[in-house]
Amino acid sequence: MNGKNRSNIKAGLKVNIVLKQDQRSGKLTQGIVKDLLTNSATHPHGIKVRLTSGEVGRVQEIL
Repeated sequence: MNGKNRSNIKAGLKVNIVLKQDQRSGKLTQGIVKDLLTNSATHPHGIKVRLTSGEVGRVQEIL
């Protein structure tokens, strides 16, 4: 599943996100979703989430 549809993402899911500072390199960070920060139903670059670790980024993959 991809991270572009808000309906696919729920708190507690394990995901790979790309952090703002890693957008150029495409480096992914794995974690558990704590909060959904994007209000719209879809986003072309991925839904923005906050992980339980406090990191914020856009979902690239749902694991």
